[in-house]
Amino acid sequence: MLDRVAATESHAGLALTVNGRTVEVTASPAARLSRVLRDDLGLTGTKVGCDAGDCGACSVLVDGEAVCSCLVAAGQVEGCSVTTVEGLPTDHPVAGRLEEAFLRHGAAQCGICTPGMLVAAVALLARNERPGEVEVLDAIGGVLCRCTGYRKIVAAILDVAAEARAEVLPEGGEAVGARIRRLDGLKKVRGTDIFGADEAPADALVLRAVRSPYHRAAFTFGDIDAFLARHPGIVRVFTAKDVPGENCYGVIPPFADQPVFAETEARFRGEAVAAIVGEAAAMAALDLSDFPVTWQELPANTTIDAALAEDAPLVHAGRAGNILVGGRVVRGDVEAALEKADVVVDGEFETGFVEHAYIEPEAGFARRVGERIEVQACTQAPYMDRDDVAKVLGIAPEAVRIIPTAVGGGFGSKLDLSVQPFVAVAAWHLDRPVRMTYTRPESIMTTTKRHPARIRARAGAMKDGRLVGLDFHGDFNTGAYSSWGPTVANRVPVHASGPYYVPHYRALTRAVHTHLVPAGAFRGFGVPQASIAQEQLYDELADRIGMDRLEFRLRNALRADQPTVTGQVLGEGVGIRACFEALVPHWQRARAEAAAFNATSERKDDGRLRRGVGVAGMWYGCGNTSLPNPSTIRVGLKRDGRIALHQGAVDIGQGSNTVITQICADALGAPIARFDLVSADTDLTPDCGKTSASRQTFVTGKAAELAGRALRAAILRLANAGEGATVTFADDAVTVRDGGHERAIALADLPADEHGYLLTDEATFDPPTSPLDADGQGVPYAVYGFGAHMVEVEVDTALGTVKALKITAAHDVGRAINPTLVEGQIEGGAAQGLGLALMEEFFPGKGENLHDYLIPSAGDMPPVESILIEDASPIGPFGAKGIGEQALIPTAPAILNAIHDATGVRIRRVPATPDRVRAAILAARSVRG
Repeated sequence: MLDRVAATESHAGLALTVNGRTVEVTASPAARLSRVLRDDLGLTGTKVGCDAGDCGACSVLVDGEAVCSCLVAAGQVEGCSVTTVEGLPTDHPVAGRLEEAFLRHGAAQCGICTPGMLVAAVALLARNERPGEVEVLDAIGGVLCRCTGYRKIVAAILDVAAEARAEVLPEGGEAVGARIRRLDGLKKVRGTDIFGADEAPADALVLRAVRSPYHRAAFTFGDIDAFLARHPGIVRVFTAKDVPGENCYGVIPPFADQPVFAETEARFRGEAVAAIVGEAAAMAALDLSDFPVTWQELPANTTIDAALAEDAPLVHAGRAGNILVGGRVVRGDVEAALEKADVVVDGEFETGFVEHAYIEPEAGFARRVGERIEVQACTQAPYMDRDDVAKVLGIAPEAVRIIPTAVGGGFGSKLDLSVQPFVAVAAWHLDRPVRMTYTRPESIMTTTKRHPARIRARAGAMKDGRLVGLDFHGDFNTGAYSSWGPTVANRVPVHASGPYYVPHYRALTRAVHTHLVPAGAFRGFGVPQASIAQEQLYDELADRIGMDRLEFRLRNALRADQPTVTGQVLGEGVGIRACFEALVPHWQRARAEAAAFNATSERKDDGRLRRGVGVAGMWYGCGNTSLPNPSTIRVGLKRDGRIALHQGAVDIGQGSNTVITQICADALGAPIARFDLVSADTDLTPDCGKTSASRQTFVTGKAAELAGRALRAAILRLANAGEGATVTFADDAVTVRDGGHERAIALADLPADEHGYLLTDEATFDPPTSPLDADGQGVPYAVYGFGAHMVEVEVDTALGTVKALKITAAHDVGRAINPTLVEGQIEGGAAQGLGLALMEEFFPGKGENLHDYLIPSAGDMPPVESILIEDASPIGPFGAKGIGEQALIPTAPAILNAIHDATGVRIRRVPATPDRVRAAILAARSVRG
């Protein structure tokens, strides 16, 4: 509302005091303070995540108090002192120590929420230099973070009084395993990292999309010329007929099916049918309801059952029965095995849409440069973006340059195109820069979600605890377009056994089209949904045979010499048993404490409060399933003795900028401080593949190791030295010492190569896999990560509320390249798993904001104890595996198992909201009489 008022009022001069300086701006007094700070004063450290006061990313200090600047009219702060993240170190001495503590603890991941967190923390520390944890949680409770799980942020604030220490970066050979700070961390804590909405040419036009208000609708346009005539400043309207190339894109080319603009029928609520482009002021004042489009709502498939009905309308004419694709893994004879099992359990489980809820909405701009197009936007997959934009524009991929910005959280959804095709088409036609920023409702309405799943499964075991078989059937709602539906349908059958030896197995899946928002990649590609079913059934088996639940998992944990359900024998790097063993003392302690608490609760209040402990295991294949998955790294020696690392793996907060540099540094034998990072840019960096599937540390890291070793070998050849020689880098020379011999290579004497470097090496790594046969047998992944989580919960049986008290997480990461960053991934993944278990479900058409759609806040997240197991992969860089997806997967089933341990009830549909938990408790009581 503030934006609409500000756009229609005449602008007046405002005198503001910002970061200790008096400034005059020409803006409406009704303009949002956040917009004035960003657009008029260029203070883009103040981030905008919602424009509704829900996320807190835009927090600033007004006379020392933290406020959401998106809710404050600029005229309200005349005569007040406003401090943004850029001004904190000057106005508040504690801010410098706080920035240092954030860097030391790894409290900034993607960085989009970091300015808001720092502002909130400074406000607290200004009035209380030594707050306790409860006060810290209260202070930052209004700032949401989707990456960190909050615990490192809390630790940093509590540690702010510690003496600041200058970091000493490791020398060559000492980087892997070191807890170095993020190499890009300083920009994050100072608010200078450039995200998608933070930068655009001054003359950029603004684009807004016209979107369907219905799940399925036919539409016709009215008089667009008259619309343009009524709206001075609107430059042009684009529709499907204006797409120069193919009006179709998709992350998996053989299944590509999504248009830039729907042509005659919109297949989901929020699908774009047109784009309006104009000058910024005209676009801010525009009421989209005035656009001439007539809608005819059509019958829509809004559930899996509706889509599978015989008379269901087809979402896509060429996909019979609304089935996109099916997945299959079969081994042994599961029917016979379950017939002979001593105990068989079964169940049906259901999950809903889950929103990624990254704090940065999608944003970016495009500009035409001659016969090329440049797109600068937030993305997880620059080369995939390049190829699809080229297809849409009808030009060669080499004529497209994708420049990724910093990414304020992705978790899979920013693998798919968002603003890119819209701004590219507009900029190509208009030959002017065009920018677009999604609103929060637009982001939630239109971008991909976690696949809703409906799962039926049976599992059997013998009395001695041996698993003998699992029969798994899963339908996954992939929405209106394919996105990553084929990947989910094919990855789930490989993983639905869990990290256990299951000799007889059948897993069948289907990706089903509906007229709902597309479902895509979300941290786990369907495996978290499968684990909710499998791990609860394994708990039930343990209970039925009278075996301790953790012991049951230890009894069945996959060994290195046993085949997986695809017949693959991993041989080395199978650390799941070690993960479970690491939990044993914690399990024994937590079980005893819960029993004691429950006994006391029974005496005090009839057992209203009950505590329980749950455990779950996981495994996850790193990279693509039985498909090529290469990454390429380039590294060059510069004339000043520094090393250029062309690293195209997009860092979305997981730390690839830092981890891949650590790997390359040790492979080359050079100090970290010598490296200059050339970040992702399709004109400057080779293709490192997409940032997803827990592949970057493993795949791109291995390419970095190979490139570093190759450059080292080239230097040794120049010096005629052996492999055991030491290499020292200086500003003017590289010195090689081999035994008693020493040679200094003068850099001034070496010619430059085609890349402008003195020596350059490039290496590609593609994990060795093989196709799966008709029964899903083969080698789908070269490396798996393993892990196990234990969660302690407290349930209020009268209200149905569930509070997580502690998470203990053991993960086999192969080699922890940077333990601090690994812990950050575990904590952040655990927070998203908690949300999946207890609070998160998106209903298309409802709750398209961050106050109706709930994600965990700082007060929801319990302490997390991370236990790092290093069972080295023989293939990964220095033995490393991935960790991004792994940390989320076991959290939800462990929580659900803990709820059962506390209350005796099973929650088979997530999230386990208070109403569902309470209903299950009442139902169980009625059965017992």
